[in-house]
Amino acid sequence: MLRKYHRLINEDMSDSEGVLIFDETGFPKKGKDSVGVSRQYCGSLGKVENCQVGVFVSYASRHGYALLDKRLFIPEKWFDEDYETRRKKCMVSDGLEFKTKPQLAAEMFRELKEQENIPFRYVVADTVYGRSSEFIDAIEDYVGTVYFLSVPSDTLCWLKGPVMEEKKYKYKGKILSKKVVKKMEKKPLTVKAIAKRTNDFFWYRRKVSEGTKGPIEYEFTKKMVTICKDGVPYKTVWLIIKRTIRDNPSYFYYISNAPISTRLKTFVWLSGIRWAIEQCFEETKSELGMDQYEVRKYSGWHHHILTCMLAHFFLWHLKIRLGKKSTIYYTIAA
Repeated sequence: MLRKYHRLINEDMSDSEGVLIFDETGFPKKGKDSVGVSRQYCGSLGKVENCQVGVFVSYASRHGYALLDKRLFIPEKWFDEDYETRRKKCMVSDGLEFKTKPQLAAEMFRELKEQENIPFRYVVADTVYGRSSEFIDAIEDYVGTVYFLSVPSDTLCWLKGPVMEEKKYKYKGKILSKKVVKKMEKKPLTVKAIAKRTNDFFWYRRKVSEGTKGPIEYEFTKKMVTICKDGVPYKTVWLIIKRTIRDNPSYFYYISNAPISTRLKTFVWLSGIRWAIEQCFEETKSELGMDQYEVRKYSGWHHHILTCMLAHFFLWHLKIRLGKKSTIYYTIAA
Protein backbone atom coordinates (compact mmCIF):
# COMPACT_ATOMS: atom_id res chain seq x y z
CA MET A 1 0.00 0.00 0.00
CA LEU A 2 2.82 2.37 0.88
CA ARG A 3 4.60 1.81 -2.46
CA LYS A 4 1.37 2.38 -4.40
CA TYR A 5 0.86 5.55 -2.36
CA HIS A 6 4.37 6.75 -3.29
CA ARG A 7 3.65 6.20 -6.97
CA LEU A 8 0.54 8.38 -6.65
CA ILE A 9 2.60 11.13 -4.96
CA ASN A 10 5.14 10.81 -7.76
CA GLU A 11 2.42 11.40 -10.35
CA ASP A 12 1.09 14.54 -8.63
CA MET A 13 4.06 16.13 -6.85
CA SER A 14 7.37 14.82 -8.15
CA ASP A 15 10.14 17.29 -8.91
CA SER A 16 13.88 16.85 -9.39
CA GLU A 17 14.41 19.62 -6.80
CA GLY A 18 12.15 17.88 -4.27
CA VAL A 19 12.90 17.94 -0.53
CA LEU A 20 12.68 15.21 2.11
CA ILE A 21 11.91 16.61 5.57
CA PHE A 22 12.39 14.53 8.74
CA ASP A 23 10.72 15.35 12.04
CA GLU A 24 8.82 13.75 14.88
CA THR A 25 5.49 14.50 16.53
CA GLY A 26 3.90 13.35 19.79
CA PHE A 27 0.54 11.79 20.59
CA PRO A 28 -0.46 12.41 24.24
CA LYS A 29 -1.84 9.36 26.07
CA LYS A 30 -3.26 8.90 29.56
CA GLY A 31 -2.81 5.17 29.96
CA LYS A 32 0.25 2.89 29.94
CA ASP A 33 -0.92 0.10 27.65
CA SER A 34 -0.54 1.65 24.19
CA VAL A 35 2.52 0.46 22.29
CA GLY A 36 5.60 2.63 22.88
CA VAL A 37 3.89 4.94 25.35
CA SER A 38 6.19 6.53 27.92
CA ARG A 39 7.04 9.78 29.66
CA GLN A 40 9.05 11.53 26.98
CA TYR A 41 9.25 14.88 25.21
CA CYS A 42 6.03 15.61 23.34
CA GLY A 43 6.54 18.28 20.68
CA SER A 44 2.83 19.03 20.32
CA LEU A 45 2.69 19.91 24.05
CA GLY A 46 6.20 21.38 24.29
CA LYS A 47 7.09 19.39 27.41
CA VAL A 48 7.79 15.92 28.80
CA GLU A 49 4.51 14.05 29.05
CA ASN A 50 3.02 10.58 28.80
CA CYS A 51 2.82 10.02 25.03
CA GLN A 52 3.70 8.08 21.92
CA VAL A 53 6.17 9.58 19.43
CA GLY A 54 6.23 9.00 15.70
CA VAL A 55 9.18 9.76 13.41
CA PHE A 56 8.00 10.97 9.99
CA VAL A 57 9.38 11.95 6.62
CA SER A 58 7.49 14.29 4.32
CA TYR A 59 7.97 15.40 0.73
CA ALA A 60 7.79 18.99 -0.52
CA SER A 61 7.93 20.27 -4.07
CA ARG A 62 6.59 23.17 -6.10
CA HIS A 63 3.37 21.14 -6.48
CA GLY A 64 2.57 20.49 -2.82
CA TYR A 65 3.58 18.53 0.26
CA ALA A 66 2.67 15.15 1.80
CA LEU A 67 3.78 12.69 4.47
CA LEU A 68 5.75 9.83 2.90
CA ASP A 69 6.49 7.36 5.67
CA LYS A 70 6.45 6.86 9.42
CA ARG A 71 8.00 4.86 12.25
CA LEU A 72 6.77 4.52 15.80
CA PHE A 73 9.60 5.36 18.20
CA ILE A 74 9.61 2.70 20.95
CA PRO A 75 11.69 3.73 24.00
CA GLU A 76 14.54 1.42 24.97
CA LYS A 77 12.89 0.39 28.25
CA TRP A 78 10.09 -1.23 26.26
CA PHE A 79 12.59 -3.93 25.22
CA ASP A 80 13.40 -4.88 28.85
CA GLU A 81 12.06 -8.06 30.43
CA ASP A 82 9.70 -5.98 32.59
CA TYR A 83 7.82 -4.93 29.45
CA GLU A 84 7.56 -8.39 27.88
CA THR A 85 3.88 -8.76 28.76
CA ARG A 86 3.06 -5.32 27.34
CA ARG A 87 4.94 -6.10 24.13
CA LYS A 88 2.92 -9.27 23.64
CA LYS A 89 -0.38 -7.49 24.29
CA CYS A 90 0.58 -4.84 21.76
CA MET A 91 1.68 -7.52 19.25
CA VAL A 92 5.20 -6.15 18.92
CA SER A 93 7.24 -8.50 16.73
CA ASP A 94 9.89 -10.54 18.55
CA GLY A 95 12.42 -9.49 15.93
CA LEU A 96 11.91 -5.77 16.53
CA GLU A 97 14.91 -4.06 18.13
CA PHE A 98 15.42 -0.68 19.76
CA LYS A 99 16.35 2.10 17.35
CA THR A 100 16.98 5.76 18.03
CA LYS A 101 15.04 8.43 16.16
CA PRO A 102 17.98 9.16 13.80
CA GLN A 103 18.31 5.43 13.11
CA LEU A 104 14.62 5.23 12.21
CA ALA A 105 15.01 8.30 9.97
CA ALA A 106 18.09 6.80 8.27
CA GLU A 107 16.15 3.60 7.67
CA MET A 108 13.32 5.48 5.95
CA PHE A 109 15.78 7.55 3.92
CA ARG A 110 17.57 4.46 2.59
CA GLU A 111 14.30 2.79 1.63
CA LEU A 112 13.09 5.85 -0.28
CA LYS A 113 16.43 6.22 -2.04
CA GLU A 114 16.67 2.58 -3.04
CA GLN A 115 13.07 2.35 -4.24
CA GLU A 116 13.55 5.41 -6.47
CA ASN A 117 9.80 6.03 -6.63
CA ILE A 118 10.08 9.73 -5.75
CA PRO A 119 12.82 12.13 -6.99
CA PHE A 120 14.45 14.48 -4.48
CA ARG A 121 17.67 16.43 -4.12
CA TYR A 122 17.59 17.89 -0.60
CA VAL A 123 17.20 16.50 2.93
CA VAL A 124 16.19 18.78 5.81
CA ALA A 125 15.90 17.93 9.53
CA ASP A 126 16.18 19.44 13.02
CA THR A 127 18.92 19.08 15.65
CA VAL A 128 17.90 15.55 16.73
CA TYR A 129 19.15 14.37 13.34
CA GLY A 130 21.71 17.09 12.65
CA ARG A 131 23.93 15.91 15.50
CA SER A 132 23.68 12.23 14.48
CA SER A 133 26.70 11.04 12.50
CA GLU A 134 24.77 7.88 11.65
CA PHE A 135 22.01 9.87 9.94
CA ILE A 136 24.50 12.13 8.14
CA ASP A 137 26.55 9.16 6.95
CA ALA A 138 23.41 7.51 5.56
CA ILE A 139 22.75 10.58 3.39
CA GLU A 140 26.37 10.91 2.27
CA ASP A 141 26.33 7.31 1.06
CA TYR A 142 24.33 8.61 -1.90
CA VAL A 143 26.40 11.12 -3.88
CA GLY A 144 24.47 14.16 -5.04
CA THR A 145 22.03 14.34 -2.13
CA VAL A 146 22.36 17.64 -0.25
CA TYR A 147 21.50 17.88 3.44
CA PHE A 148 20.60 21.00 5.40
CA LEU A 149 20.49 20.09 9.08
CA SER A 150 19.97 22.08 12.26
CA VAL A 151 22.70 21.75 14.89
CA PRO A 152 22.82 22.86 18.55
CA SER A 153 24.60 26.07 19.58
CA ASP A 154 27.40 24.15 21.36
CA THR A 155 28.53 22.36 18.17
CA LEU A 156 32.33 22.68 17.93
CA CYS A 157 34.20 23.52 14.73
CA TRP A 158 37.31 25.14 13.30
CA LEU A 159 37.14 28.02 10.85
CA LYS A 160 40.30 26.58 9.33
CA GLY A 161 41.02 22.86 9.36
CA PRO A 162 43.68 22.07 12.00
CA VAL A 163 47.06 20.49 11.29
CA MET A 164 47.23 16.88 12.50
CA GLU A 165 50.18 14.96 13.90
CA GLU A 166 50.84 11.35 14.79
CA LYS A 167 50.95 10.43 18.47
CA LYS A 168 52.29 7.12 19.74
CA TYR A 169 50.92 5.39 22.83
CA LYS A 170 51.21 2.06 24.60
CA TYR A 171 48.23 -0.31 24.85
CA LYS A 172 48.45 -3.84 26.31
CA GLY A 173 52.17 -3.93 25.71
CA LYS A 174 51.94 -2.78 22.10
CA ILE A 175 53.08 0.54 20.64
CA LEU A 176 50.25 2.07 18.64
CA SER A 177 49.70 5.43 16.99
CA LYS A 178 46.79 7.73 16.25
CA LYS A 179 46.17 11.08 14.57
CA VAL A 180 45.66 14.03 16.95
CA VAL A 181 45.38 17.78 16.54
CA LYS A 182 48.78 19.47 16.77
CA LYS A 183 49.26 21.14 20.17
CA MET A 184 49.97 24.56 18.71
CA GLU A 185 46.65 24.62 16.83
CA LYS A 186 43.77 26.81 18.00
CA LYS A 187 40.96 25.14 19.90
CA PRO A 188 37.64 24.68 18.11
CA LEU A 189 34.91 27.27 18.65
CA THR A 190 31.23 26.74 19.27
CA VAL A 191 28.94 27.87 16.44
CA LYS A 192 27.42 30.27 18.95
CA ALA A 193 30.81 31.92 19.49
CA ILE A 194 31.35 32.16 15.73
CA ALA A 195 27.98 33.87 15.33
CA LYS A 196 28.81 36.42 18.04
CA ARG A 197 32.20 37.18 16.47
CA THR A 198 30.86 37.71 12.94
CA ASN A 199 30.90 41.37 11.99
CA ASP A 200 27.57 42.95 10.98
CA PHE A 201 29.04 43.59 7.52
CA PHE A 202 28.80 39.85 6.74
CA TRP A 203 25.13 39.49 7.65
CA TYR A 204 22.58 39.68 4.83
CA ARG A 205 18.89 40.41 5.30
CA ARG A 206 16.65 38.05 3.34
CA LYS A 207 12.91 37.32 3.13
CA VAL A 208 12.05 33.77 4.18
CA SER A 209 8.29 33.87 3.61
CA GLU A 210 5.18 36.03 3.49
CA GLY A 211 3.35 36.28 6.80
CA THR A 212 -0.13 37.58 7.55
CA LYS A 213 1.42 40.89 8.62
CA GLY A 214 3.92 41.16 5.79
CA PRO A 215 7.30 39.64 4.82
CA ILE A 216 9.09 37.49 7.42
CA GLU A 217 12.77 38.40 7.28
CA TYR A 218 15.97 37.17 8.95
CA GLU A 219 19.67 37.91 8.62
CA PHE A 220 21.99 35.18 7.30
CA THR A 221 25.68 34.46 7.04
CA LYS A 222 27.60 31.40 5.81
CA LYS A 223 31.11 30.04 6.33
CA MET A 224 33.03 26.89 5.47
CA VAL A 225 34.03 25.13 8.70
CA THR A 226 35.49 21.83 9.87
CA ILE A 227 33.30 20.09 12.42
CA CYS A 228 35.03 18.74 15.53
CA LYS A 229 34.02 15.30 16.79
CA ASP A 230 35.73 13.62 19.74
CA GLY A 231 38.50 16.22 19.55
CA VAL A 232 39.46 15.60 15.90
CA PRO A 233 38.21 16.90 12.53
CA TYR A 234 35.04 15.17 11.34
CA LYS A 235 33.71 16.88 8.19
CA THR A 236 34.21 20.12 6.29
CA VAL A 237 30.79 21.62 5.63
CA TRP A 238 28.92 24.85 5.21
CA LEU A 239 27.87 26.52 8.45
CA ILE A 240 24.80 28.66 7.90
CA ILE A 241 23.67 30.97 10.70
CA LYS A 242 20.30 32.70 10.82
CA ARG A 243 19.31 35.38 13.31
CA THR A 244 16.22 37.40 14.06
CA ILE A 245 16.23 41.12 13.36
CA ARG A 246 16.08 42.81 16.76
CA ASP A 247 18.31 44.21 19.49
CA ASN A 248 18.81 40.83 21.21
CA PRO A 249 18.54 38.38 18.30
CA SER A 250 17.88 34.67 18.50
CA TYR A 251 20.25 32.50 16.49
CA PHE A 252 19.68 29.31 14.49
CA TYR A 253 22.50 27.10 13.21
CA TYR A 254 22.66 24.70 10.25
CA ILE A 255 25.27 22.58 8.47
CA SER A 256 25.19 21.50 4.82
CA ASN A 257 27.26 19.44 2.42
CA ALA A 258 26.10 21.61 -0.50
CA PRO A 259 28.66 22.35 -3.25
CA ILE A 260 31.07 25.28 -2.80
CA SER A 261 29.22 27.21 -5.52
CA THR A 262 25.88 27.11 -3.65
CA ARG A 263 24.38 30.59 -3.34
CA LEU A 264 22.98 32.01 -0.11
CA LYS A 265 19.41 32.13 -1.49
CA THR A 266 19.34 28.31 -1.62
CA PHE A 267 20.14 28.11 2.10
CA VAL A 268 17.58 30.82 2.87
CA TRP A 269 14.93 28.77 1.08
CA LEU A 270 15.92 25.52 2.84
CA SER A 271 15.85 27.24 6.25
CA GLY A 272 12.10 27.77 5.85
CA ILE A 273 11.07 24.56 4.09
CA ARG A 274 10.46 22.61 7.34
CA TRP A 275 7.19 24.53 7.47
CA ALA A 276 5.85 21.87 5.08
CA ILE A 277 6.02 18.98 7.54
CA GLU A 278 4.66 21.19 10.32
CA GLN A 279 1.68 21.88 8.05
CA CYS A 280 1.29 18.15 7.44
CA PHE A 281 1.08 17.51 11.19
CA GLU A 282 -1.31 20.37 11.80
CA GLU A 283 -3.63 19.47 8.93
CA THR A 284 -3.74 15.72 9.58
CA LYS A 285 -4.35 16.25 13.30
CA SER A 286 -6.87 19.09 13.11
CA GLU A 287 -8.76 18.01 9.97
CA LEU A 288 -8.23 14.26 9.69
CA GLY A 289 -7.98 12.97 13.26
CA MET A 290 -4.42 11.64 13.14
CA ASP A 291 -4.07 12.11 16.91
CA GLN A 292 -7.59 10.91 17.69
CA TYR A 293 -7.41 7.15 18.06
CA GLU A 294 -7.80 4.45 20.67
CA VAL A 295 -5.72 1.69 19.10
CA ARG A 296 -3.11 0.10 21.35
CA LYS A 297 -1.41 -2.47 19.14
CA TYR A 298 1.67 -1.91 16.98
CA SER A 299 -0.03 -2.70 13.68
CA GLY A 300 -3.12 -0.68 14.65
CA TRP A 301 -1.04 2.48 15.10
CA HIS A 302 0.58 2.05 11.67
CA HIS A 303 -2.78 1.37 9.98
CA HIS A 304 -4.38 4.47 11.50
CA ILE A 305 -1.46 6.77 10.64
CA LEU A 306 -1.26 5.48 7.06
CA THR A 307 -5.01 6.03 6.61
CA CYS A 308 -4.59 9.66 7.69
CA MET A 309 -1.61 10.10 5.36
CA LEU A 310 -3.70 8.79 2.45
CA ALA A 311 -6.61 11.09 3.34
CA HIS A 312 -4.28 14.11 3.48
CA PHE A 313 -2.83 13.29 0.06
CA PHE A 314 -6.33 12.79 -1.37
CA LEU A 315 -7.20 16.37 -0.40
CA TRP A 316 -3.98 17.60 -2.05
CA HIS A 317 -4.81 15.51 -5.13
CA LEU A 318 -8.16 17.29 -5.44
CA LYS A 319 -6.49 20.67 -4.95
CA ILE A 320 -3.96 19.94 -7.71
CA ARG A 321 -6.67 18.67 -10.08
CA LEU A 322 -8.63 21.86 -9.45
CA GLY A 323 -5.58 23.84 -10.53
CA LYS A 324 -4.67 25.37 -7.17
CA LYS A 325 -0.89 25.57 -6.78
CA SER A 326 1.09 25.20 -3.59
CA THR A 327 2.53 28.44 -2.22
CA ILE A 328 5.32 26.81 -0.24
CA TYR A 329 8.00 26.75 -2.97
CA TYR A 330 7.20 30.08 -4.54
CA THR A 331 6.72 31.98 -1.29
CA ILE A 332 9.84 30.72 0.44
CA ALA A 333 12.14 30.75 -2.58
CA ALA A 334 11.16 34.28 -3.64
